[in-house]
Amino acid sequence: MNRFSNTRPGCCGSGLPVSSRRDFLRRAGLGMGGLALGSLLDGETRAESPTIDPRNPLAVRPPHISAQVDRMIFLFQYGSPGQMDTFDYKPELQKRDGQPLPDSYKNDPKTAFVASIADKLMASPFGWKQRGQSGLWVSDLLPHMAECVDDMCVIRSMVSGSNNHAPSALELNTGVLIEGKPSMGSWLTYGLGSENQDLPGYVVLYEVGSYGGPGNWGNSFLPAAFGGVRFRDQGDPVFDLTPPDPYAASQRATIDLVQALNGEHQRDRVGHPELESRIASYELAYRMQAAAMDVGDLSGESTATRQLYGIDDEATARYGRKCLLARRLIERGVRVVQIYNGVADPKDGWDAHADLKGNHEFNARATDKPTAGLLKDLKSRGLLERTLVVWCGEFGRTPHSDGGRGRNHNGLAFSMWMAGGGVRGGTALGATDELGLHAVENPHTVHDLHATILTAFGMRPDDLFHEHNGRPERLTGVAGSSKVIPGVIR
Repeated sequence: MNRFSNTRPGCCGSGLPVSSRRDFLRRAGLGMGGLALGSLLDGETRAESPTIDPRNPLAVRPPHISAQVDRMIFLFQYGSPGQMDTFDYKPELQKRDGQPLPDSYKNDPKTAFVASIADKLMASPFGWKQRGQSGLWVSDLLPHMAECVDDMCVIRSMVSGSNNHAPSALELNTGVLIEGKPSMGSWLTYGLGSENQDLPGYVVLYEVGSYGGPGNWGNSFLPAAFGGVRFRDQGDPVFDLTPPDPYAASQRATIDLVQALNGEHQRDRVGHPELESRIASYELAYRMQAAAMDVGDLSGESTATRQLYGIDDEATARYGRKCLLARRLIERGVRVVQIYNGVADPKDGWDAHADLKGNHEFNARATDKPTAGLLKDLKSRGLLERTLVVWCGEFGRTPHSDGGRGRNHNGLAFSMWMAGGGVRGGTALGATDELGLHAVENPHTVHDLHATILTAFGMRPDDLFHEHNGRPERLTGVAGSSKVIPGVIR
């Protein structure tokens, strides 16, 4: 028996019910119309991806909307400092030192990962005070940063997508937990270019290897001009920057010859942006020799400035030089400078699984004074008004000890701060529970952080995209999946 017993064959011999066939055609027509309408609406509401001149990829491009800042210095505290030891005061944790974690945490699905942990709660080994006119709580671990709290917006309810260093570091820098996506600095220079055409638009300063490696500052599928370029704070700022003496005098002539040959090669290969970009890179490299040597020469800085950054103190000299170099770079129009806190052993930064007090004191001793010096210097020079300064690690730490006197990884909550142009200074946003284990008030993802930073730069997060493999890729992920953190930007 024909299972379509209530139908008759159609003109095309489909055997489909007439009603089904008509319904199919009607739906198909509506679907095509919907696609066309969606395409039209998309064209009306979504901005075009940036138009990049391969011969001058770092040319300044206008923002989507009015911008609060032009430049950013990102102070990445990799290894992750404990939020309850820096900017998130937890008096209840201080009271419960040595006690077991309450059962309510073990029974809560959000904190279920602690159910099998037998370690006891561990109070912060540092004292706390309210600082500045705003009265924000800051640990005694960071006395110099505490002097700058009225310029800071502290966010106490950040969450990470992982409890492991490498994925969380990649997420913080690229928006995803795996390698293969452009970094935040790359996106910013892709969208806005740079105000200095003789230096890279995105500079990275670090001493030791970072969790996740170069994927944290790479350009991925964006043009190579937008990748982070490593500078050093001692010696030549860039490796192999200057030619050997026997070749220095003829270098300009050599470059001219190479470029002439490249031009001949290009004439038969019109419309190859990669080739044009490579040709442009030779000129940038040549111009960068003089500009980079100038910006890297700290000898002309005053004694007062050197003392402000702690450059003449062995404990703070390395990080201090990085912070001072960052100021000199953004002063010259570089769009993004990122500093990694790792300056010596322990090479894992703030990752304090055993001796939290010793680890955090070491890292704070190296970075606290230079960080405060950077903020004060930027402010005194009028640079802080248009510069965004960001301080954070890749995740937080647990309120209980980790087998000794350390803390374990914790992606459920971490603290960070932002200062500078457009930022509401002297404020604290969000909150964690009474022990600091997880964010309970206005939790925010890394995508929200990125959306906030892009907005400060005058970029609409959903409209900063690059077509890759047939889809629009963004720092903030799928359109509509991020939100600006309320209360950060004025």
